[in-house]
Amino acid sequence: MSHDGRCDTIACTGNVASRLSAIAAMIPGAIAIAEPSGRRGVPATQYSLTTFEQLDRTSDEIACGLLAWGVRPGMRLAMLVPFSSQFITLVFALLKSGVVTILIDPGIGRKHLLSCLADAKPDGIVGIPKAQLVRTLYRRKFVDAKYNVTVGRKWGWGGMTLDNIMTLGASDAISLNGAQAIPTISHQDPAAIIFTTGSTGPPKGVLYTHGTFHSQIDRIRDRYEIQRGSRDLACFPLFGLFDAVMGVTTVIPDMDATRPADVDPQRLIEAAEHWEVDQAFGSPALWNTVVRYCEANGISNPFPTLRRILSAGAPVPAATLARLRALLHPDTDIVTPYGATEALPIASIESRQVIARTGPATAKGKGVCVGTRFADVKWQVIEITDEPLATIDQVQPVAPGQIGELMVGGPMVSREYVVRDDQNSLHKVHDGDSFWHRMGDVGYIDDQDQFWFCGRKAHRVEMGDRILLTIPCEAVFNAHPAVYRSALVGRGARPNQTPVVMVELEPRYCDMAVADRAALRAELLELAGRNPITSRIKEIIIRDKPLPVDIRHNSKIFREKLASEL
Repeated sequence: MSHDGRCDTIACTGNVASRLSAIAAMIPGAIAIAEPSGRRGVPATQYSLTTFEQLDRTSDEIACGLLAWGVRPGMRLAMLVPFSSQFITLVFALLKSGVVTILIDPGIGRKHLLSCLADAKPDGIVGIPKAQLVRTLYRRKFVDAKYNVTVGRKWGWGGMTLDNIMTLGASDAISLNGAQAIPTISHQDPAAIIFTTGSTGPPKGVLYTHGTFHSQIDRIRDRYEIQRGSRDLACFPLFGLFDAVMGVTTVIPDMDATRPADVDPQRLIEAAEHWEVDQAFGSPALWNTVVRYCEANGISNPFPTLRRILSAGAPVPAATLARLRALLHPDTDIVTPYGATEALPIASIESRQVIARTGPATAKGKGVCVGTRFADVKWQVIEITDEPLATIDQVQPVAPGQIGELMVGGPMVSREYVVRDDQNSLHKVHDGDSFWHRMGDVGYIDDQDQFWFCGRKAHRVEMGDRILLTIPCEAVFNAHPAVYRSALVGRGARPNQTPVVMVELEPRYCDMAVADRAALRAELLELAGRNPITSRIKEIIIRDKPLPVDIRHNSKIFREKLASEL
């Protein structure tokens, strides 16, 4: 590994987990993971600590144990373990063994979880007892799952426990340092199948190669100048994995990673103070909860050492960014990486630019600026169509500034879906020896080569000769102080839909009287009538319940569910 942490041909191999070994050789005694060791929901007085050397050695032992048991590179093993130090260790062990790790958000719901698991056809499941019990109850869906590892106590469902695997891997019969123990993996070899949230249709399994992970790590580290020795409050599991290969301490917060909006901000504040964290990654919903808590309790400087916040999963309103900045040190950067499970990272923007320049345009219905491209990303905007585009010659680019669908390419862009592979023809466009990914996002590129996101293609509302897009329209309503967020949905079938806006109120307005709700509806209709983007919207529904959102970030609105209510 070079002096700046970039993987080189001497220290690192094609296997992305070799980055961990390189870091462990450089800073073996440094803390890789800090995790509260007490009960959830109470102030943490003690932490369980894992050094980089321990993380590397333990993941080696598990990898060798799996291989000694009979697991082979290329097999698919599903990971069903909550975010924890154990989760991080197991993922690196699976990467080292050369298996393809299946990662599915546990909060996706039992129906989707079972469907995704069954469709992925795992050769085994590494999971907590509850997961193994489910596998046993639905054994007909998992007939190929022979290599099952229970993380915890095993009952009558067969397989091995994690302790068994570690004992096998640490035995004298296995050479932890020899080439015969850990297989040689190339950049092109598959590393993981990561499922999308399913916010615009059934979840799809995206194939990541080891090269995909290498590309992501390099670009995230370089763009944000992340240094070894940083301490990250990791409120999103995937970033905990990135931390370890960048020499960053992962501080695991006391929270349910599948429900970031329900976080107890006080637990985050305590962890940040205890570890003097300088970086944190969390969804917009999480930071909104933190802002509300601090404002309500008069907390003016909750994270004095924090100098970088990353927030992803949905656009972050300028007002939220401004309120968050007011709680932080003036030098703190709040960055919003843009991308998707299939292509990440693509672009990024910093909060100061949003507050001063792009946010006011967003409020007027111009879309949300996601910023400038990461290194080696190529992009173009093409005509909106729901039809497959097999090759680049079928693509119709639009003029600069014109709205269309974003198409991206680059080393961080995944090549294919391997679960729901019928979707490849709708998203992948071949261009000679390379390919492009259709993001399913609509918007335009401005004269500074910045992309302005205007919504999902699948969420557009067609009114005959007019197309309404979610983000520009919703921004008009979200500007009202009583509105927390809103959702544009279409009643009926394209191209003859009726636009309907559903509104979720700010908490302090939720107990509004019936007469006041009628007055608010009238105010919102007046707002709509004054803007040509929303002038055709005549129906507004003020909901008693929150808008349904995705389980990964609690931020993406499930508009398909709302449309089914109409």
